Amino acid sequence: QVQLVESGGGLVQAGGSLRLSCTASGRPFSNYGMGWFRQAPGKEREFVAAISYGGGSTSYADSVKGRFTISRDNAKNTLYLRMNSLKPEDTAAYYCAQAYGRTLQILSAEYLYWGQGTQVTVSS
Repeated sequence: QVQLVESGGGLVQAGGSLRLSCTASGRPFSNYGMGWFRQAPGKEREFVAAISYGGGSTSYADSVKGRFTISRDNAKNTLYLRMNSLKPEDTAAYYCAQAYGRTLQILSAEYLYWGQGTQVTVSS
């Protein structure tokens, strides 16, 4: 059974930084693309960042480009999201997800497994 467990969320002031982690188990982590999504209250879930199985390809939403960095450590079965220069509009529950295949994916429908989420709150 696949499990994705996020951690690292919290309350931070605008301009601050956080690093989210997602530890995976249940199937070979290095075989699958991974992604981060977020959902704010009353809003649709939205794509944040994605990375291919080996980490060689990444993609970002325009709203986070230049501020967030997605990375992975396949030896540790862990996905990361480094978030710098945080803004109040980044406040949301953040979810990691594991894709059906190896390539990075932007659409949530291309992801098979999801974590339970970790809350990020950015105060102004």
